[in-house]
Amino acid sequence: MAYLIPSEFVTKMVDAGESKIHMSTRDTLIRAYMAGAILALAAVFAVTVAVQTGVFLIGAILFPVGFCMLYLMGFDLLTGVFMLTPLAWLDKRPGVTPSQILRNWGLVFVGNFAGAFTVAVMMSYIFTMGYNTDGGAIAEKVAGIGESRTVGYAAYGADGWITIFIRGMLCNWMVSMGVVGAMISTHVSGKVLAMWMPIMLFFFMGFEHSVVNMFLFPFAMIMGGDFSVADYLIWNEIPTALGNLVGGLAFTGLTLYTTHVRTGAKRKVAAQQATAKPSSASA
Repeated sequence: MAYLIPSEFVTKMVDAGESKIHMSTRDTLIRAYMAGAILALAAVFAVTVAVQTGVFLIGAILFPVGFCMLYLMGFDLLTGVFMLTPLAWLDKRPGVTPSQILRNWGLVFVGNFAGAFTVAVMMSYIFTMGYNTDGGAIAEKVAGIGESRTVGYAAYGADGWITIFIRGMLCNWMVSMGVVGAMISTHVSGKVLAMWMPIMLFFFMGFEHSVVNMFLFPFAMIMGGDFSVADYLIWNEIPTALGNLVGGLAFTGLTLYTTHVRTGAKRKVAAQQATAKPSSASA
C-alpha cells in the first residue's frame, strides 16, 4: 500500500480539523447522524455475533467494519473531532477559534446521539417484534451490559468514575489511531487495515466509547436494563466523553503534532546547513 510519511499525514490531520470547523451546520449534523447510526449498527452486529457464537473475540474482530464504512463515507464521530479540531487551532489556521471548536463538538454530539438513538429504537422494535416479546438472549445481554457499566461503576464511587474516565482515554487513544491510520495510506485496502487493528483492540478490551454508548445504553434501557437516564449520564456518558477528549488529544493528536509539525529545532539545523554550503564553496 502507498504510505505517507508522518510529516505528510500529520499535516493532513490539521487540514481535516480545519475543514470540519468550517463545515456548515447542516453538513455537520448529517455526517454526524450517519456516523452514529452506522457505528450503532456495527455495535449491535458485534454483540449479536458474540452472543450467538459465545466467542466475544469474533464480535471484536468484526466490529471495525462499521468504523471503516463511516470513515470511508466521510462521516464524523465525536471521538475523531475531539482529536482533530484542536490541532487546527494550535496551528493558527484562519477562522479557527475555541468557540468554533466547541460549536463543532456540540453539533457532532447531537448528530451522533440522534443517529445512535434512531438505531436503538429500530433494533429494539425488531428484537421484540414490535415490543410484543422480551427480545431474547441479545436483549438480555445488552441490558446486563448497561447495568454493569452504569450502576456497576457507581457502586465504587469516585474510583468507579475514574475507572470509566481512564477507559475512555484508552478508547480514544486507539480510535484516534484508527483515524490517523486511515490517513497513512492512499489505498482503500491500506486504510481499512490501518483502521481495523486499533478499533478491534478497543472493543475487545471493553474500553468506553462515547458514541457506541449513545446506542448501547438507550437500547439497554428499552430492553429492560435497571438503571436511569441520570445513571447513564453521570456514571458513563460524561466521564467517557471527557476521557475520550483527553485520550485522543493527548496520546495521539498532540504527540504527533508536536513531534512531526512543531519540529523547530530540526528545521533550524536544516536551514543552517543550507546557508553553510554556499559560504564554504566560495571560500
